[in-house]
Amino acid sequence: MSAVHESRRKSRRTVARGSTRPTSRDVAQAAGVSQAAVSLVLGDKWRGRVSETTAERVREAARTLGYRPNLAARNLRLGRTRTVLLVVPALTTEFFAGVYTGATRVAAEHGFGVVLYPSPEGIGPARNPFASAQAALDGVIASSMAADALTAIRGDQLPLVMLDSDPEGSLGAATVNLDIADGIRQVAEHLLSLGHRRFLHLAADVASWTFEVRARELAARLGTVPGTTLRTAHSPISIEGAVTAAEAALAGPGPRPTAVVCDDDQLAAGVYKAARRAGLRVPDDLSVTGLDDLALATAIDPELTTVRLDAERFGERGMRALLAVLEGRAPESGDIPVSLVVRGSTAPPR
Repeated sequence: MSAVHESRRKSRRTVARGSTRPTSRDVAQAAGVSQAAVSLVLGDKWRGRVSETTAERVREAARTLGYRPNLAARNLRLGRTRTVLLVVPALTTEFFAGVYTGATRVAAEHGFGVVLYPSPEGIGPARNPFASAQAALDGVIASSMAADALTAIRGDQLPLVMLDSDPEGSLGAATVNLDIADGIRQVAEHLLSLGHRRFLHLAADVASWTFEVRARELAARLGTVPGTTLRTAHSPISIEGAVTAAEAALAGPGPRPTAVVCDDDQLAAGVYKAARRAGLRVPDDLSVTGLDDLALATAIDPELTTVRLDAERFGERGMRALLAVLEGRAPESGDIPVSLVVRGSTAPPR
C-alpha cells in the first residue's frame, strides 16, 4: 500500500473514531500535501500553482473523507454571504426556469446559493426583498430587465451582471447576451429563401432592449430585398393578447401577409388560433415563426419553426460572469450563439 493510501486510511479511521467532521488538515494528510494546497484546490484557485495530478488527489481525498468546507467560517472571514439574487420578469415562463437552473448549477460548484426573485414585466422599481440588499447579498444577476427596475435592489456597491441587456448602456459590471440579432437574421433569411415578401412582425409590447433589437434587425434585413413589405403589430406576451392583435392585423386593409415573425413562441401560438378563426391554414396560407423554442413549440400543430435559445447556458454564463466580477477577473466575452430550428410552420407562399 502506498504512503498516500495509508495516510488516507489512517485519516478516515481517525475521523470515524471522533465526533468532529473532517478538516482540511485531514484532507492534506490523506492527500500528502500541505493545507495551503488543499485550500487552493478546493477554492478552485490551483491552476498555475499546483499540478493537475495533485489537484485530483486532493479532490479524491476530500470525497473519500466526506470533507465539506466550513462555509460559515469562510464567509465570516471574507465578509461574504455567498448568496446571489437572480431577478427575472416572471416565474411562469419556461425560459427563466432554464436560466435559473444554469445559474444554480455553476453557483453550487463554487459554494454559492441563488435566490430567485420576480419583478413582474421587468419594469421597476422592483421591491427590495431584503431589509438591506448589501447586507444579504454578494451580487445580483438580472435577466431581461429594464435598467430602472433594479435601482432598489442593486444598492450603491452591489456587483451586478445584466443578462439580455444593452451592453452600451448597462448598469452592470458585466453584460451577457444571446445573439438575438443573428437569430432574427436567420429567421428572415429562411422566410426570404422560401419566397415570402409580405411580412407581419408580431412584436412584444415590452419596453426592452432585446425586443428593440428584434424589430431593428428584422426591418434592416427585409429592407435589403426589393419588393418586401413589413407591417408591425404589438401584443403583450400572452397567447390571448396575441390572438387579439393577430386577428386585427390579419383583417387589416391591403394584401394579407404571407409570413408572421413573432418575438416569442407564445405569440406564435396566438397567431395559430387567430389564423384558424380567419379560415387560414398554417403553413399553407400563413407561415409562422417564433423565438425561444419552448416546449410549446412542439406541442402545437404543425410544430413551430423557431429560434432555439439555450437558457441554461445563458444562466451558467451569467453566474460565471458574476464570479469573475467578484474575483476581479474579466468575464468571458462574446454573445452566446443561437440556432434556427425549422419545423412544419413555414413553407413557400401560395
